Amino acid sequence: MHPLISQDHIDTYQRDGVVLIKGLFADHVETLREGVARNMSEPGPYASTNDKAGETGLFFDDYCNWQRIPEFKDVIHNSAAAEVGAALMQSETAQLFHDHVLVKEPGTSMATPWHQDGPYYFVEGRQTVSFWSPLDPVTDATLRCVAGSHLWDKPVLPTRWAKGDAFFDPAPYMPVPDPDAEDMDVREWQMAPGDAVAFNYGVLHGARGNRADARRRAFSLRLVGDDARYVARPGPTSPPFPGHEMTPGQRLREDWFPVIWGA
Repeated sequence: MHPLISQDHIDTYQRDGVVLIKGLFADHVETLREGVARNMSEPGPYASTNDKAGETGLFFDDYCNWQRIPEFKDVIHNSAAAEVGAALMQSETAQLFHDHVLVKEPGTSMATPWHQDGPYYFVEGRQTVSFWSPLDPVTDATLRCVAGSHLWDKPVLPTRWAKGDAFFDPAPYMPVPDPDAEDMDVREWQMAPGDAVAFNYGVLHGARGNRADARRRAFSLRLVGDDARYVARPGPTSPPFPGHEMTPGQRLREDWFPVIWGA
């Protein structure tokens, strides 16, 4: 077992779907900051500033850039994330799904809406993990996760962050809850740069706006394990990965989604 985690981390992750890993990217913070700067100056095709009427500041996010941003590729392959992720998932392998950058400049009022990642994705399985790591100290703008929500009977309706409209037909999904109003078990931590929250794709999560005087840069890495399989959704997924040519029940193709830990 990697020295950054213990059996208690694994048990907590399996039970609650979320756990804090101190210092997971601590040795890679400067590299990731350089990668985020490159990403913001050279945004990819999926980049967004999440412009929403009535909101102030800048909320930049972009994903699927590891192949063109060398700093991200370096950290993905040379950090402990894949080994730690495999252990948390209880998987023999860790396969790369995608990277995601989220930057809230000072004075950004827009919150990251409550959502589960899984309903946006074309992958399903019990063995999934997303790492969310701030590159600046965070307090109020930290990630917030609802413990145990990965075990809910129905998935939460995926919506477009800026517009708030439904991504798919709402019928098979439950409405987006209000965890604070409903007194749910919300886990959040003050975090140092390089710490990481690990959470299952089924965990409901969000984040407040950044009203502080400093930036809040975050790097997120999404991995899948042995049981993850491609699944068809009722419309284009996010990320869309056009032209993937996979069929339902198939493991994600390794030339696009490389196995970075294990066999």
